[in-house]
Amino acid sequence: MNSSATMTRSNEPEDVEVHNRSEHPGLARRSAGWIEVIAGSMFSGKSEELIRRLRRAKIARQKVQVFKPEIDKRFSQDHIVSHSEMKHESANVRTAADVRANIQPDTEVVGIDEAQFFDNELIQVVNELAELGMRVIVAGLDQDYTGKPWEPMPQLLAVAEYITKTHAICVKCSQPANYSQRIFESEERVAVGATGMYEARCRQCFVPHADAPTIHPD
Repeated sequence: MNSSATMTRSNEPEDVEVHNRSEHPGLARRSAGWIEVIAGSMFSGKSEELIRRLRRAKIARQKVQVFKPEIDKRFSQDHIVSHSEMKHESANVRTAADVRANIQPDTEVVGIDEAQFFDNELIQVVNELAELGMRVIVAGLDQDYTGKPWEPMPQLLAVAEYITKTHAICVKCSQPANYSQRIFESEERVAVGATGMYEARCRQCFVPHADAPTIHPD
């Protein structure tokens, strides 16, 4: 059974015009920005929702920059790609500091995918960009394969003005799925994978293993 995504959306902000900027070291300060966080399990449509918002911003002729962590090379080197094969060009960076360093002065909207793979400095970086007047849209897993919160996502959820929680469909019972079930042998917290390596599961069907890999059930 495919894990087609169902979306539970918050009231996302309308696209806004950028107002006059004043001098600021490195980047120009403008009117107040904000942070949007899209969080959920694998196969829940996080990247698809991120791409949808970025495309809307580009239609509105806003300057958009998109980043993803260097570790995520599953589908493309220079694009974020959803499981439904939607794409948007992006830059690969290693750290949150690299995101900050690559922001261009006229950027209005910043997209960040797979935020769980970044270091905790990402919290400070997205706050700085929002304070400089940018709309910052962050997507990522809020839990690891054991069901534990995955930093820096909990902190980003705490500081965001807008939050969207996405849900997949449980492959076992077809209920809304909130967990990413690992179905291959690995005890590493970071193990990048997709279909055939993970499944979307609901609370009842999820089998968390804090100290052992999760084996695919017979």
